Order: sequence, then C-alpha cells, then structure tokens
Amino acid sequence: MPEVIFNGPDGRLEGRYHHSKLPNAPVALLLHPHSQHGGTMNNKVVYTLYHAFVRKGFSTLRFNFRGVGRSQGKFDNGQGELSDAASALDWMQTYNPNASACWVGGFSFGAWIGMQLLMRRPEIDGFVSVAPPANAYDFTFLAPCPSSGLIVHGTADDVVPEASVSKLATKLGTQKNIRVKYRQVEGANHFFGAHLDPLNEVVDQYLSEAIADRPSTPMAESALVAAAN
Repeated sequence: MPEVIFNGPDGRLEGRYHHSKLPNAPVALLLHPHSQHGGTMNNKVVYTLYHAFVRKGFSTLRFNFRGVGRSQGKFDNGQGELSDAASALDWMQTYNPNASACWVGGFSFGAWIGMQLLMRRPEIDGFVSVAPPANAYDFTFLAPCPSSGLIVHGTADDVVPEASVSKLATKLGTQKNIRVKYRQVEGANHFFGAHLDPLNEVVDQYLSEAIADRPSTPMAESALVAAAN
C-alpha cells in the first residue's frame, strides 16, 4: 500500500495506491467524507471500499482532499475537492493508460463529490456510493445518471435519513440503459461502526456481479474473474 504524493490544483495531495498486477486492470478512485468533520482517506468505510476493489484486481487509489493530512490547501466547500478528485483520476490514468474500466467510490460527502466527478468524466463507467447525503446536498445534477452503480445505506442512519437516499436511488433506477442497485445494511448507522463486515459483503457481491456482467477484453475478463474468485 505505497504512499504517493501527486500534484493537485492547490498543491500536493497525499494518497495510498495499490497497483494491480493484472493486465489492463480497471482503476478505482475512493473519496473520503467531509474534511471539516474528521473525514480522511483512513476512514474505516473508505478503507473497506479500498480493499474491496483491491481484492477484485483493481488498481486503486484513496487520497486526502486539500487541507487533510499532508495534502496542501484549504477546504473549499466541494468545488476544490471536486478538482482534487479530477487530479487524482488524472494521476491514476497516467499510470494505467490501458485500464479496462474506471470506477469511483465515495462515502457521505465523498459520495457527493464522486457522483459529480461521474458527470464530468465520461470514462467513469461504474460507481459505489455509500450513505450519499441526499438530505444535505443537491443531487439533481444526475440528470441523467450516465453509469450503472451501487448505492448503500444503513437502516439506522441518524445523519442522512434513509428515505432521502431511497428516493434518490428510486429516481436513478427509473432511467433507461443503466442499472442502479440500492442495498440497505440492517442496523447500520451513518458510520457503519459495527457493520463494516456486512457493508464489505454487499460491495464484494456487487463488484463480482459487475465484473461478470461487463467484461472488456478476453484477457482482462479472465484475469478479473480469477481475481474475483
């Protein structure tokens, strides 16, 4: 899990990167929750997502937004953080020019940033959003949502009401040509404290299904299926 430092729009950004040994491996970028509320790339939910993608053979990056850890700059209410995420994706693509697929995942505030990045970068063809803050941030920019993906929420979330996320998932699920799955983790609060294992199982199952459904090349398909198993 090598530490990496790369250039962002407002200074250097700190990350942790795993480079897959599989040929033409897909890439995944993971985004952490709100910087002003203790969010970092070492958040347990982000860490869980990171390792779920690594196990499936992805080249995977998680990083600190500006002003967090050793990342330079100051919190910018989402606009700057979206630029940070775009720079992180650029960095990964430099080292993975032949990636067979591109995914973004995020938790809470990071899910909101990830979905915005999804709208701006057509090469992103899959997403995992955990506890997207649909009650606090506007998600109407997903009109339409360009990619299939997974939304996960805890039934005992007292920060983001389940009803607001269910409404978002239902709206996205009615769109043509994409499939947005909505999964609940029974009893989990916003931070999934005692429910990281069930969260991991949901994400793991979804990625296995997505890999099987969306192969890219014969070589990449066989390698990814082997990694998934």
